[in-house]
Amino acid sequence: MKVAVIGGGAAGLMAAWAAAAGGAQVTLFEKNEKCGKKIYITGKGRCNVTNDCEPQEYLAHVVNGSKFLTSAIYAFPPRAMEEHLENGGLKLKVERGNRVFPTSDKASDVTKCLENYCREYGVDIRFCQKVLGLDIFNSTMRGIITKNGRFLCDKVIVCTGGKSYPSTGSDGDGYRFAAEAGHAVVQPVPSLCGVNLTGDYFKAMQGLSLRNVGLKIYVKGKCIRDLFGEMQFTHFGASGPLILTASALINRQSPSDVKLCLDFKPALDEAQLDARLLRDFSEHKNSDISNCLKALLPSSAILPLLERCGISADKKVNSVTKAERAALLTNLKNFDILFLSLRGFEEAVVTGGGVKLSEVNPKTMESKLVKGLYFCGEVLDADAFTGGYNLQIAFSTGYCAGRAAAACD
Repeated sequence: MKVAVIGGGAAGLMAAWAAAAGGAQVTLFEKNEKCGKKIYITGKGRCNVTNDCEPQEYLAHVVNGSKFLTSAIYAFPPRAMEEHLENGGLKLKVERGNRVFPTSDKASDVTKCLENYCREYGVDIRFCQKVLGLDIFNSTMRGIITKNGRFLCDKVIVCTGGKSYPSTGSDGDGYRFAAEAGHAVVQPVPSLCGVNLTGDYFKAMQGLSLRNVGLKIYVKGKCIRDLFGEMQFTHFGASGPLILTASALINRQSPSDVKLCLDFKPALDEAQLDARLLRDFSEHKNSDISNCLKALLPSSAILPLLERCGISADKKVNSVTKAERAALLTNLKNFDILFLSLRGFEEAVVTGGGVKLSEVNPKTMESKLVKGLYFCGEVLDADAFTGGYNLQIAFSTGYCAGRAAAACD
């Protein structure tokens, strides 16, 4: 079986190896001068390759496409990926949150391992080879079209990634290939990214990192998730683990329907927090309210909070009214961070949206519309939270696509 793989990222390298290991003659076309450009920047250059968990737990961290991915994740689960890398000579370690990294902390070692597997099984890797289109006749693959002409083959696996980090070569080519083949493409959106906020208050908190805070996500007035963790305020708005998680849950919503509320003190309920305020007020009744709150909040958060409550920073604690204390309590537990929009694809870790899953066989990744055409990785409408889950989508779907493409029909 003659198989062409388009894209030499995580999904492409896995698909190429799996097809070659299944006996196929595989040619991998990579538009860049090397493979795995996006792998090199994942995990801040360390590459969080997967998450050390069982398939059922893994699927609970998928945002879109968990049902579709079930077969692939059970066929090639996270621990199979760990074993694959270790058998290839790459030592791994497990860190907080079951995140798996190479012991060397070098993402380049992950790419080298995957590429070595491909070369060991005879994959012909062609660099600087941009694919221009697919060659389809009577709903059957005949090959691909490159700048050098037609390349005839039996099967084609599209592993071109999404649109995030376009500097790595992810420019949405795969969506165009899919559309030309008759597939519906769910509108691509940034995911796992920071958010732009409206107003000027966050500029006073720029650089502030908050730990052990809560974040409630509302869509059309309904709280869809209550998160706990860390976040930071930036020059544009907010980022950090909580915000990245939130972005994956709201990226398909109209911004006007979204509300994000920060809980500065999630460990205290309103009654407990009110009691804390009363105690602090009693101990600092002759102090300015801004000084009194220093025991409760980081300094840079105090003025924005007071402004939101309509309380002057130099107001004496003993003159704070019951209504003002109630406003403080409300904003400490539900501080609206005034969501404006998501950051762009340039900063998004992954892309939401992609090839419509109902048009792809979940066991083989083969198109239901074109015989011999496969899609895997980020080009699919499947994405997950941070923690190694998205790379595992690439590896599992790439494995299934490669094995299926190598098989004789």
